[in-house]
Amino acid sequence: MITRVSIYPLRLPVSIKTEAERLAAADGTSLNQFVAMAVAEKVAARRTADYFAERRGRADWAAFDRLMARDGGQPPHAGDELPD
Repeated sequence: MITRVSIYPLRLPVSIKTEAERLAAADGTSLNQFVAMAVAEKVAARRTADYFAERRGRADWAAFDRLMARDGGQPPHAGDELPD
């Protein structure tokens, strides 16, 4: 599989570049790979937030209220309780 790449000149404050280089070295990657992964993480986070916002917009709150108010069910099993 061949991945196409694009070149993008990036200006960073010296302090951020220095820290990014340190972290990349600690991870055993190049600065370029570190920055690419950081951008990929941010893209994924934004897409996830957009996905949940869209899902929230389609929520049927009346159905949720009916579900939460229904009779029946069982109490949590031992060990399933929420911590204090």
